[in-house]
Amino acid sequence: MNISILLPFKENYSNEMAGAVSLFVKDTSIISTFSNTIQIFGSTNSKKFLSKNYINLKQKKHFLKSANKEYVKSFLTHPRLKETEILEIHNRPNYIKQVRQLYNKKIFLFFHNDPLSMNGSRTEKERDYLIRNVDKIIFNSKWSRDRFFLNSKFKDIMINKSDICYQSTSKVSLNLKKKKNIITFIGKLNSAKGFDIFGNTIIKILDKYKNWKAYIIGDEPREKMVFKHKNILNLGFKNNDFILNLLTKVSISVVCSRWEEPFGRTSLEAASRGSAVIISNKGGLPETSKSAIILKRLDENYLYKEISNLIQNKKRLLKIQKLNHKNFFLTHKYVSNILDNIRKKFMISKINIHTKKILKIMHVTNFNYRFNGRLHYNTGRRLNNGFVRLGHNVLTVSDRDILHNNKKFNDLAGSKSLQKSIINNYTNFKPDLVVLGHADNVNYETLNFIKQNKTLVSQWFLDPVGRHGPDYTNNKSRILAKQDYIDSTFITTDPKSLDFDVNNSFYMPNPCDESFEILENYNKVCDNDLFFAMSHGVHRGQLKKGKKDDREIFINKLIKLNKSIKFDIYGMYQSQPIWADNFLNKVSNSYMGLNLSRGKPIKYYSSDRLAQLMGNGLLTFVDKRTSLNDFFSNNEIVFYKDINDLSYKINKYKKDHKQRKLIAKNGKKKYFKYFNSTLVADYIIKKTLDTNNKRNFIWEK
Repeated sequence: MNISILLPFKENYSNEMAGAVSLFVKDTSIISTFSNTIQIFGSTNSKKFLSKNYINLKQKKHFLKSANKEYVKSFLTHPRLKETEILEIHNRPNYIKQVRQLYNKKIFLFFHNDPLSMNGSRTEKERDYLIRNVDKIIFNSKWSRDRFFLNSKFKDIMINKSDICYQSTSKVSLNLKKKKNIITFIGKLNSAKGFDIFGNTIIKILDKYKNWKAYIIGDEPREKMVFKHKNILNLGFKNNDFILNLLTKVSISVVCSRWEEPFGRTSLEAASRGSAVIISNKGGLPETSKSAIILKRLDENYLYKEISNLIQNKKRLLKIQKLNHKNFFLTHKYVSNILDNIRKKFMISKINIHTKKILKIMHVTNFNYRFNGRLHYNTGRRLNNGFVRLGHNVLTVSDRDILHNNKKFNDLAGSKSLQKSIINNYTNFKPDLVVLGHADNVNYETLNFIKQNKTLVSQWFLDPVGRHGPDYTNNKSRILAKQDYIDSTFITTDPKSLDFDVNNSFYMPNPCDESFEILENYNKVCDNDLFFAMSHGVHRGQLKKGKKDDREIFINKLIKLNKSIKFDIYGMYQSQPIWADNFLNKVSNSYMGLNLSRGKPIKYYSSDRLAQLMGNGLLTFVDKRTSLNDFFSNNEIVFYKDINDLSYKINKYKKDHKQRKLIAKNGKKKYFKYFNSTLVADYIIKKTLDTNNKRNFIWEK
């Protein structure tokens, strides 16, 4: 599995000036199971990189362009990205939107700082976007994770969406009796880190305990605080190797931050080297060591008291040193294993599936059993036929039927019964892939159960999702509701044309099926010229009183403009909608069909009526604004610009029998060749498994 790691812009991935992020990435990558396939990207002026698997992205300066955006852009154009299966972005949530536009595979986002203080995650809206568009969010402490999900409506998915992966260091053998009388302060020398508290306190300590010394390591160009004493050594900035070596000799380490430290690498490293660690109760600092001394109050008096007690009580000092060293477990190996296990959850099911020719697919959608065959001809069954023709083992679960048949006093909607049924079916069948179709009632707990068992989940969605289409807000919410648990989403609209992002989304044409679309109207003598059918919802057997549809206005105008055309209209003028065999009987008696969808046309969107019209050999008229001419030529379908253009072409092909038959025949042939249910089903499987497509899916523009 190829993994690319993107560091923050100007993160110094070098031996001289490496920070906490660089050290974490280097230390965990070297010993990772995936060490041979990990590539690290960054931008630094140094030439001495921390590891060989580092690529330095050089770029020209643009005074009018954001340096960060140009940095991300240079990464996105790197050839390695095409091979990347997991992209790990560290400490830059503001990179995600730019990356997600061009990269639709797995993204991990690592937080090394307080999420509420960072560009791209400060607001609840920004954090909600990250939850929807990142596959795993990894925090360096529980405190950081709690901050991210503060007041979030997504708290219920926190466990599934996020993980804790602490920073790490090495563990060495020590002779604690050889420790020296050294007290350290390591970090930025500013008031936020509590350096002033330490400085004022340590002078008093050194005045009283003259055989003790203090080592101060760090710098701070923006805030000058200097504390002088004959036993204070100000060492300035030192690299990590120097610090770790020094800590083996240090007896007491002080980390007295005022600010909420997201974790605290200094206290972690000090504990690993057997120092007695004194910390403030801020942020994630208490998570760095179980045996640290936590200051009850952050001031000079309490700090003086704790240091003095340790110096005077050598047994207590040695006990705390032993506990810190003995109980330290956050080694590079331990933390790297945590990270690798997170990665494996996103690959293990695919590894197993790739070797299988026959998959077990659990297909959860509405198969409409309760309507007694009236809605038998639906997309769910078409796709099901495709899965079966491919040779796969398919278990069907009709979610709406289960809800309808299991309503009771203690389960009014039947939801409890549905979740239980899905889990039982899943447990008994053990599918390789779960496919959901409009399965809005499958809840998060059920999906979480499936994902914890490392099963791939995809969803297909047929309803219009364009801003100017019907039920926009509701349909948008429906398609996004479960995407945190979904590996791939297939919609009948071009995903790039939407005004919102759907993770790993792909265009899916409405499939025709060889056992459903069986007519050849171009070979028949028909009574009617133009067929059009609509309804007020597929589950309604009749028209709904008082309900209006914008298509009715269009059809009324069309009829008035074309007095000589014989229309066959259903779902209007008190002519009830038609279904099943009755639909086939009626559609078989028209030469031409109008494919007219609700709302303003949007790229590629159509209802499944397109498959029924073209698949049954009717000359089909489609609005040019759908851009379906990307797939069909004028010799296979008729495109119109407006109602006048449509009227002209209807009359033209009413008279031109030869051309009408030829275009209709070509249209059926093209639709069955490239948009049949077997191909579309195969596409869903291949995209979800993320394999290389051997077939040419012409709708992948």
